[in-house]
Amino acid sequence: MLDKFSLIRNVGKFDSVNAGANLHLNKLALIYAENGRGKTTLATILRSLGDNEPLPIVERTRLGGQGEPHIVIANNHGDTAMFQHGAWDDSDVNILVFDDSFVADNIYSGIDVDTEHRQKLHEFIIGAEGVALNSALQHVVARIEVHNQAIREKGARITAVMRCGLSIEAFCALEDIEDVDNLLQEAERALAAARKSEAIAQKNTFISLSLPDFNLEALNTLLSKTLPDIEAASAAQVSEHIGSFGKGGESWVAAGMTVVKENDLNDCPFCKQDLFGSEIISHYQSIFSQGYSALKEDISTCFSSLERDHRTEFMTAFERNVRTITEIRQFWSEFIYIPDIDLDTVLVARLWRSCFDAIKAVLKAKKESPLEDFTLNQEIFDLVDEYRTVRKTVHELSDSLVALNEQIKILKERTAESNVAALEANLSSLRAVKSRYSNAVSALCDDYLEELALKVATEEQRAQARAALDQYREQVFPKYQEAINRYLVKFNAGYRLDNVSSVNNRGGSSCNYSVLIENTPVPLRSNQVGQPSFKSTLSSGDRNTLALAFFFSSIEMNNNKANMIVTIDDPMTSLDDHRSLTTIQQIKEIVDVVEQVIVLSHSKPFLCNLWSSARSLPVSATKISRSGSSSTLSEWDVNQDCITEHDRNYSKVCEFIENGYGNDERSVAVALRPVLESYIRVIYPNTFPPGSLLGPFISICEQRENTQAQIISPASRTELRALLDYANRFHHDTNPAWQTANINEQELLNHAIRTIDFASI
Repeated sequence: MLDKFSLIRNVGKFDSVNAGANLHLNKLALIYAENGRGKTTLATILRSLGDNEPLPIVERTRLGGQGEPHIVIANNHGDTAMFQHGAWDDSDVNILVFDDSFVADNIYSGIDVDTEHRQKLHEFIIGAEGVALNSALQHVVARIEVHNQAIREKGARITAVMRCGLSIEAFCALEDIEDVDNLLQEAERALAAARKSEAIAQKNTFISLSLPDFNLEALNTLLSKTLPDIEAASAAQVSEHIGSFGKGGESWVAAGMTVVKENDLNDCPFCKQDLFGSEIISHYQSIFSQGYSALKEDISTCFSSLERDHRTEFMTAFERNVRTITEIRQFWSEFIYIPDIDLDTVLVARLWRSCFDAIKAVLKAKKESPLEDFTLNQEIFDLVDEYRTVRKTVHELSDSLVALNEQIKILKERTAESNVAALEANLSSLRAVKSRYSNAVSALCDDYLEELALKVATEEQRAQARAALDQYREQVFPKYQEAINRYLVKFNAGYRLDNVSSVNNRGGSSCNYSVLIENTPVPLRSNQVGQPSFKSTLSSGDRNTLALAFFFSSIEMNNNKANMIVTIDDPMTSLDDHRSLTTIQQIKEIVDVVEQVIVLSHSKPFLCNLWSSARSLPVSATKISRSGSSSTLSEWDVNQDCITEHDRNYSKVCEFIENGYGNDERSVAVALRPVLESYIRVIYPNTFPPGSLLGPFISICEQRENTQAQIISPASRTELRALLDYANRFHHDTNPAWQTANINEQELLNHAIRTIDFASI
């Protein structure tokens, strides 16, 4: 329980309040202040302490004050709560404040009930336990928003180009495909083929490449061939003789022997000598026989075959075919895999030409000297080996290309029936998979999916938190509606609340209700012009009554109310007079169930009535009074302010009768007529209403004497007339010289006694 305001410095109207340090606050603490003295500032200080929110105090820093706000509030245990350097210390005080801020924050503002009011009212209704549940829910909701933001940011990193046109969710959900690179290549080729189906149908397949070979074994055999049946001596003699002829001698002799034989000559065609007597001729005839002719024929045939099989046209065709298959490969390689054609046709031609020329030269020499034993040298063998290596490469390439013709045939058939759209979709899908599982993109997707999984887990927590809150609200809201309507009955309100319930929205949870007037529900806000609503059906008194009903209901429903300090600032603002008694009764009731009640008001009658009705309770009274240009706290004598003017006048006259009144006898004389007027007004309210004068009243009494409508007896009327005549001497409306009218103490005492006696009848 709060015990005292030990210090209030530089806040609102308070410059430096130290005097209040000795003014104790009781379980029911009444604080009176005229308007503008600092009552609302005190309520703000208490609300700031309860909420541990420094801003309301900082905003009320005293204008022109020296230094920052400094507040010290002590409790009944000797501990203090201190506000210094713009913040409260670690004090934890359960304070609930009813003031204009409470109404504006939680119930309505002006004549409107906004979304923010309903949201705050929701927290107000569900109390600490519900707020904890709702806070847990909102915390999870906030985490979901964090997840959503992270998902948006992480999703933005996975660009549309990366996703190949897919949504982020569909892209990240793609499953990896083994050997996707090869499948992607095949799909690209299949699509390219489908788009060029006509060209594919008309394009040629691969043709074979071939290069002629050199039969070195047969050549060597031929080159080394002679006439083995010729006698060695004859062969040696002929060779020696022919050798003397020089180059071409053997051919020349062989040709001559042909002429001799064909013409059956006996003489030499050149010298006319007899051939039969020549020894060399016999040797010639032995050598240049049919075998010789056959050898020459073999050599000539071999030479012709060499020139025929290795014609220049073959190499020209080969080079042309290489260009052709290169073009064919360039076309088909877009659709199927085809190895590169890496042939150096210049090298091939050069090697072939070198082999051909070298062999031809040897064969030509053999042709010129058939009987001479020739052999291919190692250089030719090496040259042919190099050529054969190139030739083998050419043939292997040719075989591999020709083997692809079957695939090309299948491609032609498949392309003729292909669906371009389906192939495009398949290619796009494969490209998406390849992109999805690339190292960089895969990391981005994993990060995105991880965030999605975290969000799903958090959403499950949200569902659990919402279920717990909904279950709690299903119990609280009906009880709260019943409590509010109970208080509205006590306050004599002409309306009730209906459908008090909770509503979930994006901004959080809020409270909704309708006002039930004459069994007709009136919404808080109207969606149509001219439709009744909260602001058009409730007066300011009704609205403030509703706020009080919410406030008292919240106290009743609070499970921790025994530790609550309730502060009420001007509860009678805009309330009708007939609700004052109910308000006082409700304040007295909560004093017994809460730790402390502090009531601030500028209405003395209200506080006096509360003081009078609560005298059995531990109650204190404090006054905020002026101290120069600032305000201070002082003790308030409530009993003195509770005395009415009639009580004061009556007491003054009685005191004069008993003890005299010193030098202020004139004030006693002035009090005689108000005593008589107050008495007559209470006894005869119908005949003497407020504003009436005693003179006309006496005349009415005289007129009704001795009738059934007689008011007072003639003797009483005569006495009242006499007393009034004396009292009128001391009032300005009946005696212009009332301030100087002579007063005789004995005469005044006589009339004072008679007045008290008359007012006691």
